[in-house]
Amino acid sequence: MNEKRRGKLEIIADILRSMQKKEGKIKPTHLLYKSNLSHAKLKEYVNLLLEKGMIEEKEIKGKRMYFMKEQGHKFLLEFERIKEFSDSFGL
Repeated sequence: MNEKRRGKLEIIADILRSMQKKEGKIKPTHLLYKSNLSHAKLKEYVNLLLEKGMIEEKEIKGKRMYFMKEQGHKFLLEFERIKEFSDSFGL
């Protein structure tokens, strides 16, 4: 397994992928487990994603949920494209 530390973009992509696998919505606790980040770090990234309009936070039946927005889908699509491109050159 790759022991290299994840960069900022990989972490953002991992968070968005976790949401995508759950039909674009996820509970904060599930996101915490799936992202493999500390609570403080996850909060930092969630705030960034909210700020950039990639996700939104809603309360459903008294429970907080995060929803992936169009901007998040676009980021993930482009990130995967760039990753494939750089992988094809062995980078």
